[in-house]
Amino acid sequence: MRLRIIFASVLGLFSIISVRAETWAEIQKTKTLRLATDGTFSPFNFHKGTELTGFEVELAEAVATKLGLKFSWKVYPFDSLLIGLSQNRFDLVAASHGVTAERQKAVDFTIPHYCSGVAIMSKEASLSTLDALKGKNVAIQVGTIFVPRLVAVPGIKNVRTLPRDTDCLQALLAGRVDAWVSDVFVGKAAAKAQPDAKLFVSAPLLIEKIAMAVQKGNDGLRSHVDGALRELVADGTYLKLSLKYFGEDISCK
Repeated sequence: MRLRIIFASVLGLFSIISVRAETWAEIQKTKTLRLATDGTFSPFNFHKGTELTGFEVELAEAVATKLGLKFSWKVYPFDSLLIGLSQNRFDLVAASHGVTAERQKAVDFTIPHYCSGVAIMSKEASLSTLDALKGKNVAIQVGTIFVPRLVAVPGIKNVRTLPRDTDCLQALLAGRVDAWVSDVFVGKAAAKAQPDAKLFVSAPLLIEKIAMAVQKGNDGLRSHVDGALRELVADGTYLKLSLKYFGEDISCK
C-alpha cells in the first residue's frame, strides 16, 4: 500500500491546470484505456526487465479487457500521477493510492481494489512499534501520508524521505538507516527477495483502503471501472492475481 499524500500547495493547482477528462463515450470511440502508474512499487507495479508488470498492472489490464478496450501505459513519478490525471494525460491511475479526504478533493476513486497497512521493516525484531523508533534513523518514501505521523513521533533521531521505496530499502540494507516504513506487502516481498538480509516486518500500524483514480467528475468511467472490478472478483480473476503475487487474498474484507 502506498500511503501517499498530495500536499495542499499541489492540490491548489488542480483548479488551475485541470483539463476535461475523456468521457466514457469518447473512450469507447478510441477503444483504448490510457493507464498510468509509477512502476517502482513491487509487487504492485514494477519493471521486470523492460516489461511493466505487477498485481495492479495486471488488474488494470484485466479491467480494460473486461470493458472491451485495448490499453496503453504511461509511467510517471508517483507524486506527479494525479496532476497528470488532472491534465488528461491518462484516464485511470493504478498506483496504490490510499483513499483520503484530501485526495478526494482532487480526484475521484473507484471502489477499493485492495486493503493493506503500513509497517516497519528493519534488521531488529524489536523495532516493531513507533515508540521503538526513538533514537533511530528511519527512511520513508517522500509523499506518503505516514510521513507527518512519523515526523511527529518524539525522539526519532532522523526521518529521511527518499524518492522511491527501493531507495529506502537500499538505505536499510547498507546500514544508513535503522528502519524503513512502507506497505506491509512491499516489506514482505523485500524480505522474501533478500533472505540473507534477515529483514523483520512488523504487524501493520494502520489499515488503509487503496483504489484507482479517475479525474474528478468522470463518473461514467468510474462506474464502468467499478463494474469491471466487481466482475473480476466474481469470476475469480481477482483472487487468481492476488494469490499469484501475495499468496493470499488482499481484498478489503
